[in-house]
Amino acid sequence: MNFFRKVLASCLGTTLAIILMIFLGFLLAGLVASSFDNTQNVTVSSNTVLKINLEDPVKDYTPVSDDPFTVLLQEDDFQLSEIINAIENAKYDDYIQGISIEGGFINAGISQTQAIRNKLLEFKETGKFITAYADFYSQKNYYLSSVADSIYVTPYGMVDFKGLSSERLFYKDFQEKYGVKMEVIRHGKYKSAVEGYLDNKMSDANREQISSFLNSIWSEFVDDISLSRNMSVEELNQVADELQGRNSEIAVTSNLLDGFMYQDEYDEVLEKLIGNDFKEISIEDYINTGKGRIRSISSDKIAILYAQGNIFYGKGDETYIGQESMIHAIRKIKKNRKIKAVVLRVNSPGGVALTADLIWRELELLKEEKTLVVSMGNYAASGGYYIACNADKIFAEPTTITGSIGVFGTIPNFSELADKIGVNAEQVSTNKNSMGYSPYEPMTQDFYDVTKEGVERVYTTFLDRVAEGRNMTYDQVDTVAQGRVWTGREALEVGLIDELGSLDDAVAAAAELAELESYKTTSYPRYKKDFEDAFKGFPFMNIKEKMMEKEMGEANYKIYKEIQNISQFQGIQMRLPYEIEIK
Repeated sequence: MNFFRKVLASCLGTTLAIILMIFLGFLLAGLVASSFDNTQNVTVSSNTVLKINLEDPVKDYTPVSDDPFTVLLQEDDFQLSEIINAIENAKYDDYIQGISIEGGFINAGISQTQAIRNKLLEFKETGKFITAYADFYSQKNYYLSSVADSIYVTPYGMVDFKGLSSERLFYKDFQEKYGVKMEVIRHGKYKSAVEGYLDNKMSDANREQISSFLNSIWSEFVDDISLSRNMSVEELNQVADELQGRNSEIAVTSNLLDGFMYQDEYDEVLEKLIGNDFKEISIEDYINTGKGRIRSISSDKIAILYAQGNIFYGKGDETYIGQESMIHAIRKIKKNRKIKAVVLRVNSPGGVALTADLIWRELELLKEEKTLVVSMGNYAASGGYYIACNADKIFAEPTTITGSIGVFGTIPNFSELADKIGVNAEQVSTNKNSMGYSPYEPMTQDFYDVTKEGVERVYTTFLDRVAEGRNMTYDQVDTVAQGRVWTGREALEVGLIDELGSLDDAVAAAAELAELESYKTTSYPRYKKDFEDAFKGFPFMNIKEKMMEKEMGEANYKIYKEIQNISQFQGIQMRLPYEIEIK
């Protein structure tokens, strides 16, 4: 009987495997055909409006895999440079008569949004029109859309224009109640990544830096909107204070908007601008026609090396920075004789100090042979600043979050919880420090002292690196360090960067330093994904996370995710104070 059971199980398993393979085969064939048809059918004809809707995520780097199957499974993310290049190409495209910005949300960082807005301003200089329409406007999308000649909303829409804020969570009372705490060792009075574990309220130093960078970013918003809407900064702040965007009628009266109408009426506006035979092409399709690239026949190249995400020890991919992929890419760039200069594009809040130092060393060796310029994106903070500090030139957007030159370490401790629930941990060791640290025992003074020594050593090294790279004294760096966060504009004032500008500005500077009259760009690192990795971003792979969020509620899930993220920070950290969420 067991024999027949095994045969039946084997047959069933084989049958299911064959069915799965056939299903995947049909899926692949269908996706390939669909992808082929889409790229072949995309054309641009006369009297066309370029439609920009950025509700899909905008990333600095969306590398394309060499594997056709994993390419088809990639998420529909935008690469920032492709959006910028598409708008640049549209400036000179006779078929493109204007741009329509649509959609209530923009899924991009503040600095990315500012870079796109600046490129749209350039587009307007050609004399072509820009209009905007949405059912409602989030604050960031309104900032982008304010560049338009005319801005419209649906009759029951609104503009969420109220100023910026940021919220922090504090866990000291929670730790005391449940006996689970994070032991903290840090340097830097502003290094508030760990402040939530030490107190139940915000420190004056942390409140000072948050207020400073929020006001700096808000100034960028209102200054830019002021010019586009012909309103004073004082008027805009009054509009924000009195929530005069709360409905469409008030928003029009306060000059935030030019009118309210339904989509069909907005289409009539476009008809009047172009003619009744106007057509639309989405930014995705326009990029797919090849307009997401700036073409060049030059053999000389500038490499754009993307450092995107948290810094962890390991391999690295497009979601996090690991030393293996970065070092491999840097060494390939160094060997390539056609690459004359390198732009390091940093979009990172930092992370593991060891990983940052390994990458810094390889960049130092690269700089001995090739020009190295840095472009900072939404974030280039702490470890992200560490790998950038010794470049020949550093660019940042005015709204970039950078600095945070400070160091900390966190170690979970459950000794009080263990006592409460009756758990006792006993250790046996051969030497005084064999055990090192046990989360079930209170931290010893010896262990604290040794760890503190490590934190201080890393902090000192950090300051030395910055002092050498920025041509400053140790004391000058220490004054602007201490873990403090700066915006790009503030960083320029204190000497942490050289110029305000975009990725394109950094590339142009690299070309000038390398004495290149013509060049083309190439992107690094190149990543290879295996079959399992390709499915990680698929919707059905995220079911567990979505269910947890639904069961716990948004507020509790946010706390859970923040604690989960902190638990990943092993070793000494050079990291942004915390996940900065600007509302």
